[in-house]
Amino acid sequence: MKPLITIPGVDATVALSIVAAVGDFARFSSPAKLVSYLGLNPRVRQSGAHHPTHGRITKQGRAQARGMLVEAAFAAARVPGPLRAFYERVRARRGMQIAIVATARKLAVLCWYLIAKGEDYAFQRPSLTAKKLRALELRAGTPSRRGRKGAAGAAGAYSLREVRRRESALAEQGEHAYRQLVANWQSKAPATAGAGAATGERL
Repeated sequence: MKPLITIPGVDATVALSIVAAVGDFARFSSPAKLVSYLGLNPRVRQSGAHHPTHGRITKQGRAQARGMLVEAAFAAARVPGPLRAFYERVRARRGMQIAIVATARKLAVLCWYLIAKGEDYAFQRPSLTAKKLRALELRAGTPSRRGRKGAAGAAGAYSLREVRRRESALAEQGEHAYRQLVANWQSKAPATAGAGAATGERL
């Protein structure tokens, strides 16, 4: 659960729901298969020689984990970082509901990569991660250290306004870098590319 908790919007409850629903992540050979298992992949319709169209998500698989990812997407869209930039980019083209589902799908893909590589999220906020981990320890029955000198440890740093400001500034830098990356990529995209194809690829 620890790598998942480093993602903005993913707390212990969300991480536990995902792990309980997925089990062994290694049984999914690609993030697309995990997305399909969670029912976050869009239905594809194609008739004859016409281009395929994407409809609503299938909603197959584990509904609780899917719902948790949607809730996490709402939270991630409200804090600085690349995930917020992704949400706002999709919302500007497709509306809020589609943007939230796309962000939830992005979170599922991100979970797969973090577990597969054994890494933490690159744009995490360390003090917030420590706070979430401490909350998980307390829920698991770890004795509280309240009242002891230095008991708060790394988790206590989140209560310091200056720490939150610095970490928020770093997350905003990551958000800006993502927006710039997308802008550069869009400026180099072929002018003849179909709008539907481009939209599908960027999501």
